[in-house]
Amino acid sequence: MQPAARPKTQHNRVRALGWALGLTALLGGQCPSQAQPAPSGGPVISFNGSLGSKAALLLIDGEAKTVPVGESVKGVRLLSLSEDRAVIESGGRRQTLVLGASPGRVGDGAAASNSGRQIVLSSGPGGHFVTLGSINGKSTQFMVDTGATVISISQIEAERMSLKYLEGRRILTQTANGVVPAHLVSLNSVRIADVEVRNVEAIVTPGQMNYVLLGNSFLSRFQMKRDNEVLTLDLRY
Repeated sequence: MQPAARPKTQHNRVRALGWALGLTALLGGQCPSQAQPAPSGGPVISFNGSLGSKAALLLIDGEAKTVPVGESVKGVRLLSLSEDRAVIESGGRRQTLVLGASPGRVGDGAAASNSGRQIVLSSGPGGHFVTLGSINGKSTQFMVDTGATVISISQIEAERMSLKYLEGRRILTQTANGVVPAHLVSLNSVRIADVEVRNVEAIVTPGQMNYVLLGNSFLSRFQMKRDNEVLTLDLRY
């Protein structure tokens, strides 16, 4: 006796399952019903630094990429570059990225200027507030230090940023290692995200530090508010 014919509806389900499994293989094992659609705004991008005037260091969806001017990486084209800004194009949209600004999707305005008067930081390991920014247009890493009278920069970092600290006034300063000689300087510009403060006092000390300590010569110009793990700085003047 011949076996009963498979119902048409079951046959359709088998065909549908075969199509789904094939698509799952193409998606690297992810079931279509669970696949996350690509963000409509495009990749998340931030401007983290530059290599002279020829290439920018961009963070694209969490991955650091060096992008030469006029070239494209992961669908992001670098149109032009200055000390603290990079103009990019992605998905047919053009965006100006500010050095050290919070990452954003092209077209959503997150990487563009907000009010230019507020900095919002989240605490990292050890409860420290660390952020990328720039001094006189040169990118650097800051760590908030409310116990420091002024911004403190190591000589190694100062030399990397081409600061003429030897022209500054020679002073003695108290550190964890005792009293050491230092040079007092005035920084033309200190920028974090889209907030810039000008003519800020700093000291340059011997040795090496992992971060530039963001002291009260900068912080005193802000109204500071801490809410659990978030520090908000609102520019006062």
